[in-house]
Amino acid sequence: MESAATVSREGRGALACLGDNIRACGKSPGKLLWGFAAAWLVFFLMLWVLPAPAGLSKSGMAVAAVVMWATIMWVTEALPVGITGISIPTLLILTQALPAKGGRPPMAEVFSGFTDHVVWLCLFAFMVGAVMQLLKLDRRIALAILDKVKASNVGRVIWGFFGVNIVLSFLIPAANARAATLLPVIGGITNLLGDSQSERQAKKAIVIQSMVYASMICGVFIMTAHLPNMIMVGIFDKAGMKIDYLHWMLLQFPYLGMFVLTQWWVRYHFQTAGVEIGGGHQAIKQMHQDLGPMSQAEWILLAVFALMGLAFLLGKGSPLFELHTFQLGIIGLVGMMVLFIPGLFPFTWKQVQEKTTWGTFLLLGGALSMTSAMTKSGLAGWLADTIHGLVAGLPWWGVVLAMMAGTHVMRIGMLSNVAAVAMLAPIVFAMAPKLGLHPVAFTLLVCDTDTYAYLLPTQITAAVIAYGTDTFSTTDYAKAGWVCILIAMAYGLLVMAPWYALLGLPVWDPQAPWPW
Repeated sequence: MESAATVSREGRGALACLGDNIRACGKSPGKLLWGFAAAWLVFFLMLWVLPAPAGLSKSGMAVAAVVMWATIMWVTEALPVGITGISIPTLLILTQALPAKGGRPPMAEVFSGFTDHVVWLCLFAFMVGAVMQLLKLDRRIALAILDKVKASNVGRVIWGFFGVNIVLSFLIPAANARAATLLPVIGGITNLLGDSQSERQAKKAIVIQSMVYASMICGVFIMTAHLPNMIMVGIFDKAGMKIDYLHWMLLQFPYLGMFVLTQWWVRYHFQTAGVEIGGGHQAIKQMHQDLGPMSQAEWILLAVFALMGLAFLLGKGSPLFELHTFQLGIIGLVGMMVLFIPGLFPFTWKQVQEKTTWGTFLLLGGALSMTSAMTKSGLAGWLADTIHGLVAGLPWWGVVLAMMAGTHVMRIGMLSNVAAVAMLAPIVFAMAPKLGLHPVAFTLLVCDTDTYAYLLPTQITAAVIAYGTDTFSTTDYAKAGWVCILIAMAYGLLVMAPWYALLGLPVWDPQAPWPW
């Protein structure tokens, strides 16, 4: 009895130690430990206990087990998102989800996401963002734009931050990184407001619209500004439908107009018309002047990015001028070599790597590997066939609308937009020909609406950062967000679908020739 009691105490001590360590990291022990256990339980059940559904191969079932494992890990954050990403190829090898070749694991296939050119394009963008933050050039750009638009009231401030988001979308690749960049600037401006009812409402409007809605809308516009863009581009590329940097902008720029509608709603909902910023434009102008003149290093960084930007725009298939035929990732690798020319910037590699979002880099690579495995194993096709039965017979707009609504239901419990699109995009792409729809237009319409998951702050990392300002509650966010979700769905059907058709990608015509 004493021995059993001792073991019991030791067991409780071990769990208590785990809980203490998790709390020390600022996390919830219950959520992480249950999430970790649930992920492995589901993984082993699917792999060794549950029979494969009719029509799904053993390989497809193994990939499904890995997908569910990764999904639960991403939803609960039981493992860091980057570790989950790099673990996906490992599990694909251990489960033999993809057949071995010559008795050797198919390393090239399971790690294909990490060799995809879009991953290296993103890494270059991450490093540009890191150097920009070290130089504080991001803050200068934000304040300069607000100064130029003479932001003096809430409306002008929000529109100014929309312009800031467009500019930063070219330079900083992830929405969460842009939100973190804007956090101190937005905090400085909301601090100029008082504590009256109207001013508290104004703070909510500025933070939600500028840090979340503007960041996500602008991210869809620029290929490198939003990691789900990279996932979709990778899928299209493998199917022989290549989209370069400039054509992506052409396809997606009408989404910028959606900000007009969300701003109209936010202004009405929070009643911000006529609310002035304390100190007006002069206070913002002073914040800008306090930064002093631009340094030589800041000018050099802008020149480097402008040079690389031209290389992105003038690549293979450019409608302006085809200067070279290298993929975007190759240009990104060249850009990294240029960034680290000795003496170009006054920073050590350690300083730059501390600001580089390596976890997101690993997440993207793992997500791309997972989408490839879903396609090669037949899992994506099987899921597409299964969902097809639910929407077959609907008109094209009914199918799109049903998939959009289903996507938002799925996204209620998911933080990672990248993880959601990694699972969704290959399924939607495979569904399109079965439903008589254009695969690219259909995938864009459904997966883009995934980005506008505005019901809970926990659905988007940028919203989590915004929520950390303590300016709004989850109820405030949901009351504003559900209308913006409806706006996004309607905008996709009424604006984006006709626009894609005008460019030669009608969602209702799967046989339309590829325009580029």
